Formats: sequence, structure tokens, C-alpha cells
Amino acid sequence: MASSARRFFGMVVLVAFVVVYCFIAMVIGDITMADKHWSIKLVYFAIAGLIWVVPAGMIISWTYKKR
Repeated sequence: MASSARRFFGMVVLVAFVVVYCFIAMVIGDITMADKHWSIKLVYFAIAGLIWVVPAGMIISWTYKKR
């Protein structure tokens, strides 16, 4: 796959992943954290807000990988 095509495909996958991940994290947080204390909600959303970085980093490293 050409470098520019790989980067375009990686960008599309990354944007789609982030959008889907945000919706899933929000739904899980809304369902499970509805009656919890605000500090527990803060911890959940802080962790959920950082977990996406690992798969996003893997996608980005794939897009810039040399053949």
C-alpha cells in the first residue's frame, strides 16, 4: 500500500474509532454511573478519556510504518 493511501486510510480509521469509542464510553458511563458519587464518575471518565490513546497510537504507528 502506498504511503499516502496508508495515511489516508489510517486517518479515516482513527476518526471512526474515536467517534465510536466516545459514544460507547458515554453510554457505559451513563448506564453504570447514573447514581454514583461525583468522584467515582470523575475517576471513570478520566480513565475512559485516556484509554483511547493506546489503540490510537497503534493506528498512528501503523500509518507511518515503513514497508
